[in-house]
Amino acid sequence: MKKALALALVSAMTLSLVGCGAKTTTTETATTDTAVEATTTENTDSTEAADASTGEPVTLQVFSNLPDRKTGQGLVEQTLFDDYMKENPNVTIEVETLDDEAYKTKFKAYAAGSQMPDLVSVWGQPGFIDEVMDAGLLTELNQDDYKDYGFIQGSLDGFSKDGKLYGLARNTDVMCFYYNQKMFDDNGWTVPTTYDELLALADKINAAGLIPVAMDGGDKWPLDIYVTDLMEKLDGSGVFAKTHDAIANADFSDPSFTKAVDILKDSAKRGLFQKGFETTDYGTAQNLFINAQSAMFYMGSWDMSMAANEDIPAEVRDNIRVFTMPSVEGGKATAANITAWNGGGYSVTESAAHKEEAIKLLNYMFRPEGWTKLAWENGVCMSAQDFSQFATGKETEPQKQFMEIVANATDLSRTPLGDMGSSEFKTVCEDKIQEAAIDKISTQEFYDAIAETCK
Repeated sequence: MKKALALALVSAMTLSLVGCGAKTTTTETATTDTAVEATTTENTDSTEAADASTGEPVTLQVFSNLPDRKTGQGLVEQTLFDDYMKENPNVTIEVETLDDEAYKTKFKAYAAGSQMPDLVSVWGQPGFIDEVMDAGLLTELNQDDYKDYGFIQGSLDGFSKDGKLYGLARNTDVMCFYYNQKMFDDNGWTVPTTYDELLALADKINAAGLIPVAMDGGDKWPLDIYVTDLMEKLDGSGVFAKTHDAIANADFSDPSFTKAVDILKDSAKRGLFQKGFETTDYGTAQNLFINAQSAMFYMGSWDMSMAANEDIPAEVRDNIRVFTMPSVEGGKATAANITAWNGGGYSVTESAAHKEEAIKLLNYMFRPEGWTKLAWENGVCMSAQDFSQFATGKETEPQKQFMEIVANATDLSRTPLGDMGSSEFKTVCEDKIQEAAIDKISTQEFYDAIAETCK
């Protein structure tokens, strides 16, 4: 994602504001309420011909990282699958789902086999997709098919290699702090504009017997993004290029690298996060927030759907607001420097049993009136496409705030630190940042470890 993303979104979003717990696996077909056992589909040369010309029964296998099929992005995904099956009655879509970390583990197992599912979730970041593309596991897509799909400038860059396109981006992701406005108002707390103010606020929240910030440290990647977020505030523009050079040269001695980790370590010691945050998973961290046990929750814009989720108590749901990482003393950046990127998406696999039908499904999903319309109208996320045409006048407060944040952005972090290198780099980066956050290792030991993977 390029710096031009902010300007592209400004011009695209001219709508009126008045009017991403336990590891889970499911296999779904037909409707969101029906769970079935997946069947194996043989891949023969005649299958593709049947897909395209005879309308004979086809079963598509989909592997997704969206296990919740009742709310949020998982519901949007399943709705599109259900609609596709209604319009194509010869097609059955079977979906296997796992949350992110379990998904990535099983993806590797599929990749080691002779046949992968037809359509898979992918992340358009070097730490995940580069090795997958290099291994020839993904099917090249026809770029001309998407000229009129409204993808934001740069959003497909991470899914491309050597001028060829291998996947489509699902979202524009912005990292933020969600907070409970009513809780803030009731206690006389104000949204911090500097990091020192954030830490001072944490002292007040702890004194009130509440958790300042619910942090998913068990999955590790939010801690890695937290460091990227701090670097963006310390360095301003150029963080992406600086990180790219550091990886290329195996040299992370620049002060912005070390200071960002030092700040994270100090914040944990100061009690900014809950006790045991390093073993808290995504669902548990989110539950601390939606159950009003924490005043804030550090997560991405894909969780804006909390404000539209009727399973969350109205007292919390109606008071969810957001702010981005506050400025850091001595840093070069302001609130207009944000941590944002295009991450998750979809690809058709090269070994797909029903490749042509899978591409048809992918293209169906990303018609502007598909994913983009459903996601925006239901307050789920900001897609990687122009969603301004689907303004309802009933946007949730987080939707409005994210739009303003992006519209006012002058610089974007692009790919987070841990996702910019090899898969080994990503693994070590996430493992070691978790250890550094709880002061198990020093900042220097963290950077020595990730530098070693770059040699």
